[in-house]
Amino acid sequence: MAPKKAVKEEKILLGRPGNSLKSGIVGLANVGKSTLFQAITKCHLGNPANFPYATIDPEEARVIVPDDRFDWLVDHYKPKSVVPANLTVYDIAGLTRGASTGAGLGNAFLSHIRAVDAIFQVVRCFDDAEIIHVEGDVDPIRDLEIISDELRIKDIEFTEKAHEAIVKQTRRGGQSLEMKKLKEEQATIEKILEMLKDGKDVRKGNWTPKEVEIINPLFLLTAKPVVYLINLSEKDYIRQKNKHLPKIAQWIKENAPGDPIIPISVCFEERLSRFETQAEVDEECKTIGAKSGLPKVIVTMRKALNLGSFFTTGTDEVRQWTIRNGTKAPQAAGVIHGDFEKTFIQVIVYNFNVLKEEGDEATVKAKGKVLTKGKDYVVEDGDILLIKAGAAKA
Repeated sequence: MAPKKAVKEEKILLGRPGNSLKSGIVGLANVGKSTLFQAITKCHLGNPANFPYATIDPEEARVIVPDDRFDWLVDHYKPKSVVPANLTVYDIAGLTRGASTGAGLGNAFLSHIRAVDAIFQVVRCFDDAEIIHVEGDVDPIRDLEIISDELRIKDIEFTEKAHEAIVKQTRRGGQSLEMKKLKEEQATIEKILEMLKDGKDVRKGNWTPKEVEIINPLFLLTAKPVVYLINLSEKDYIRQKNKHLPKIAQWIKENAPGDPIIPISVCFEERLSRFETQAEVDEECKTIGAKSGLPKVIVTMRKALNLGSFFTTGTDEVRQWTIRNGTKAPQAAGVIHGDFEKTFIQVIVYNFNVLKEEGDEATVKAKGKVLTKGKDYVVEDGDILLIKAGAAKA
């Protein structure tokens, strides 16, 4: 008898399982956050002032997610309307040392970070005498430590308040089911506190589904996925070398193992964003021997948020819809319209890879590769769906 395959245990993800998740660009003052935001969104929000609190209210924009599959479908169907997937990005004002105790505009900034689902952390690795560093000089490891400490200190404060509130309830004692649940909650909160005080981030813990349910409503800053963006000078980005990179990689390996690191050059991206056409951008990239890092930045964040896509296709419209990986067919239908989830009957499905391989829908159907699935079907990234639902009740 053949041995059973080892089942790989998937780590349970923290955070709300939404389809419209938000990312915030975070870092110390003057590390290139607002310039990066302008380059990412191609929106001109005014030149960022060379002052630590130039960004006070978070700016919001939706960024198109680059996807070759979507481009292929648009080229194949030539529809009247195209709707790509997007990622919501916020530009959050710069943190400073002591933000957790209200220094600078600390509390307002930390509440903005609390409202997003994931963090792009920009780390400055370029020297520029005209752009002052809030700490006086360029030292990325110190900057990483400052932000890590500030977020953790704030989380300890949030968790201690939650602990105080729950202890008031469990102190009453008793053996009821409600009391048992409260005691479990208290134990989880104490486990979080211990982890934070030990200098570890909540997202790095191994949590059970019950614990995740307790953690999510706390909106902890260190529970959010982080993608580290290492901001280099254009020269260093082109040659892919910088004296600080090995130390940064080592720090992340020790303090945030598994978190993605992407070297970028914000000044290069900002310069590319000034060209009128994509052809000019391509020509400039070819001339200097480097390409924009922004597509990788956006795609990596979607991956960090565990987001995938399904498509609806036809000559009227090709549209890419965003879902959390692991979503079942009725919930995916609900992304299109809330009533579809309630009245879901079945889904007709084939994957993009099948369509591309076979060349067209007629061949996919002729070869029997179109599947009909029910409410337990887990939608795969790249599925092309036709939802069948009943009439909504008035």
